[in-house]
Amino acid sequence: MNEITATPAAAQPPAGCGARSLAIARTGARCFFVAPALALLAGCAGERTQSALHPAGPMAADIARVWWILFAVCTAVFVVVVLLMLLAVLRRGGHDRFRSPLGDKFIVVSGIIIPTFILAPLLFLSLGTTSNLRMPETSVTIEVVGYQWWWEVRYPDFGIVTANELHIPVGEPVRLEMTSADVVHSFWVPELGGKRDLNPGITTTFWIQADRPGVFRGQCAEYCGVQHAKMGFLVVALPVNDFATWVSERQEPHPEPVDERLLRGREAFFTGQCHACHAIRDTGATARVGPDLTHIGSRLSLGAATVPNNRGNLMGWIANPQPIKPGNLMPPTYLETDELHDLTDYLMSLQ
Repeated sequence: MNEITATPAAAQPPAGCGARSLAIARTGARCFFVAPALALLAGCAGERTQSALHPAGPMAADIARVWWILFAVCTAVFVVVVLLMLLAVLRRGGHDRFRSPLGDKFIVVSGIIIPTFILAPLLFLSLGTTSNLRMPETSVTIEVVGYQWWWEVRYPDFGIVTANELHIPVGEPVRLEMTSADVVHSFWVPELGGKRDLNPGITTTFWIQADRPGVFRGQCAEYCGVQHAKMGFLVVALPVNDFATWVSERQEPHPEPVDERLLRGREAFFTGQCHACHAIRDTGATARVGPDLTHIGSRLSLGAATVPNNRGNLMGWIANPQPIKPGNLMPPTYLETDELHDLTDYLMSLQ
């Protein structure tokens, strides 16, 4: 009689264990690879507003190049890690043929040697890019002051003061001298460059450059209070000749209004106490609490890029800005309906 040697049940893998492990591995692979692919495709949709991956200047291009290289390296590392994880799952199911031939050396190779060969070039890439981002020589200087929650913009060489918009010449670097009037803010135009913090009592230097005309949205990138999310601004890049024209027009004095409606609107500006916070050049209103309104009629937005600048939005902002931008520091303005219309017309005429 032949002897039959039984293998202890504990030494044998349960029936179907390998199949279940393989199914789990395949499901995991689909999740790990399909989900990131869908996320990438979702990121390609919509307008390219405030996107660091679509640079329009040399600084932003250097930053985007580093980002794409890091993305490629990290993706490769991610794929390798997922494959090793799947091999571990399969090995757990009893597939000994996947056992690593390196043994304990695998830890040294994968945990020390390979990361060193990956991280060292990335370190030199980062240092080289940082060196390239040094401020170049420039003939245009703009002073930026961050407030809760808007931006004051000054052109000291041209005697121009505006708010929430920076006009710059295309193809020329622009020096920024920035500070904060209250809390820490952060200046960021993703399509034109990196971030730079604005600290109270400290002047920070920075630079941006646009290689093509356009309007590029910027944002405060440091949490600064209740309306941090609506503390935006616009950078308008103009061809050199158009920028010179813009500067020349902003330096000219406003003509004295002759229309009765505009005269009544200017009077309402003072009787409504708007001059207690805002300045309008050549009118005697010189307050610096709120944005300078000298050329408010030509601006593209209101409330630090919160809403488009048009007659309806401006009238609503004057009457009560809180529904548009809750928590901002401007109180409602109590005027009669006719006065409100006249004041709106007057401000819109300030081009």
